Amino acid sequence: MRIMKYSVDERGYYGRFGGAYIPEMLYPNVEELRNNYLVIMMQDDFQKEFQDLLKNYVGRPTPLYKANRLSEKYGATIYLKREDLCHTGAHKVNNTIGQILMAKRLGKKKIIAETGAGQHGVATATVCALMGMECTVYMGKLDMERQRPNVERMRILGAKVVPALSGSMTLKDATNEAMRHWINNPTDTHYIIGSVVGPHPYPDMVARFQSVISEEIKRQLREEIGNPFPDYVFACVGGGSNAAGAFYHYLNDEQVNLVGVEAAGKGVDSGESAATTALGKIGVLHGSKVLLMQTDDGQVVEPYSISAGLDYPGIGPIHAHLFDVGRVKFVSATDDEAMNAGIELSRMEGIIPAIESAHAIAALSKFEFDTDDVVVVNLSGRGDKDLETYIRWGKY
Repeated sequence: MRIMKYSVDERGYYGRFGGAYIPEMLYPNVEELRNNYLVIMMQDDFQKEFQDLLKNYVGRPTPLYKANRLSEKYGATIYLKREDLCHTGAHKVNNTIGQILMAKRLGKKKIIAETGAGQHGVATATVCALMGMECTVYMGKLDMERQRPNVERMRILGAKVVPALSGSMTLKDATNEAMRHWINNPTDTHYIIGSVVGPHPYPDMVARFQSVISEEIKRQLREEIGNPFPDYVFACVGGGSNAAGAFYHYLNDEQVNLVGVEAAGKGVDSGESAATTALGKIGVLHGSKVLLMQTDDGQVVEPYSISAGLDYPGIGPIHAHLFDVGRVKFVSATDDEAMNAGIELSRMEGIIPAIESAHAIAALSKFEFDTDDVVVVNLSGRGDKDLETYIRWGKY
């Protein structure tokens, strides 16, 4: 399905956002990808291999689970799209499977990636092990400390994990380091970007790989209630890949309310936040024009969230455009709101969510639903990786 109204244009822009702002040394790599990604994705042998791996390796389709107790509390019918049940524990593997197949067809021998919460790093290390390719993952030193289990998972899978020691030592800085590596190794290395960020064609390519989420939601709702269109779809947004996937096949269906949930950290106006749509201005980050938290003279403001996967100072150009034109309503949840929602889901449905996903659950309390509303929350990851953070928070 081609999302025409909100699709990227031929120049790589979504409205005012996007493009490819890259060093000259990276131009051949990015152009090679831009010229080939759609052609490769449409090939029968690519789709056959991709779909087979999604089914038999990743475990798709993931369930669409009716959360009865949560539904009763919020006065609507709430479904959870169980991306936490994917192999590796999050939606990230949908994209890494697609990109590793792309890299093989482009003749690349080595893979690099960045990661924040570690789920994209684990998913990248996983597919590199599957395909026998060398893997280097950049991760902020702070994130390595608070996501230690995922660091060890990557190492067990054979990846080299390199700490990013600059800036806030989180996702932004890991992305910077990965970009530098790619500049120095432009011919034999493919950079598997983990979100809908970076220079064109990455945002579009990643969104297409993740669009399987909304494709399945439509089919599953049709089977469950006879109508593929929910009233609301909620998803957390850092860079925004799980939200892009959950929204993708609903973008043209204006009757479906799309809600992106950002990390407010200690409060939107506290100075320790990652609520980009509330705080950001147009700027260039990691190769594309986006909404970006920055000072008056254009310096990047360090983001903050208790969630390692949401403390990114910008949002991808897709989401910046959807916010700009009002197609997606963006709200935010604080650390405490998200953590409380994570505990609530654990105790009401027996599902411990990733703290990223808990932000989306927390946003339910900010809406008044009608009793006949159907609400889908994309549960993008499971909470195993966050147990230490839950323990340190300790309010349960």
